[in-house]
Amino acid sequence: MKKLFLLIAFTGFSALSFGQAKIEFTAKDNTIDYGKVYKDSDNGIRSFEFKNTGNQPLIITNVQSTCGCTVPSKPTEPIMPGKTGKIDVKYNMSPGPIRKTITVESNAVNYEGGKIPLKIKGEVLVKQEVNPLEKKKAIMEKR
Repeated sequence: MKKLFLLIAFTGFSALSFGQAKIEFTAKDNTIDYGKVYKDSDNGIRSFEFKNTGNQPLIITNVQSTCGCTVPSKPTEPIMPGKTGKIDVKYNMSPGPIRKTITVESNAVNYEGGKIPLKIKGEVLVKQEVNPLEKKKAIMEKR
């Protein structure tokens, strides 16, 4: 009886070990391009959407950014096979170029060590405000 129980347990664990979680992101090259955006008219939030294309639950264990100006959030529950999820990223919209990397740690077998680099890029611009006195002066000069 013990041998039968051990055989069943071993077979069950062996079957589980062949299951794999795989992650596929919808963003081309795992990159989101903000493009040229204005600081005051964009909240800086973007989402990396993905799908578990494997046959085991996908577990995102950690998501971290290269700096404090980019704050990522991860799913709290495992993503079941065939289901989708998202990782939200909030950039603080500091003026200038955006070139940041977010590292996702997971049990996905289609990335070495389950680590997936995600990238954001773009440029944050500041709208030029015209001084009211300068505006009035320009109007007066046209006359």
